[in-house]
Amino acid sequence: MLRGFHGTTTVGIVVNDGVVLAADKRASSGLYVAHKTVKKIIRMDDRAALTIAGLVADAQTLADFLRIEILRRKVMYGYTPSLRSLAYLLSLILNSSKYYPYIVQLLLGGYDDRPRLYAIELFGDVVEEDYAATGSGSPIAIGIIESNYRRDMPIDEALNLAVKAVSASIARDVFTGEAVDTVVITKDSYKEYNFKIR
Repeated sequence: MLRGFHGTTTVGIVVNDGVVLAADKRASSGLYVAHKTVKKIIRMDDRAALTIAGLVADAQTLADFLRIEILRRKVMYGYTPSLRSLAYLLSLILNSSKYYPYIVQLLLGGYDDRPRLYAIELFGDVVEEDYAATGSGSPIAIGIIESNYRRDMPIDEALNLAVKAVSASIARDVFTGEAVDTVVITKDSYKEYNFKIR
């Protein structure tokens, strides 16, 4: 994992009822805090979202491509692509660009036939996970999640755990900061929340 390239913390947690994604709001450029209100969870459609760590322009380009591909398949073919097919589409793009890479680390989460979370790395390797973290604060966040995670926990408890994990990273990682954005995706809903950290 190229932690030095990813000044942020994002997490994803899958439970029986849905998926929780969370991310901080700080954008850094080296040791400089460039922005304090960055949105690092990008909505793909009503059932999927993408967290971004790495170069913002690269991540936004990939997110735009994925949104267009979802819309294209809905309009032209009348179906919504599965999260697995979207994850592997991103994988193909990243792998085919490995000599001029997109500097990103992504989490794709959502709900198709069940809740799913895919971690997608720099050169396109894809792993379906129950929980994952990306960015410079990921070692801190993953420790919090691992010690508290249960697949059968209620969605509200998973939301609190995701916020706790990113908050711990805010306290200990200089590149992670400001507040925590979250998205909760269930079979029937897509909800966004923002938590201020003191």
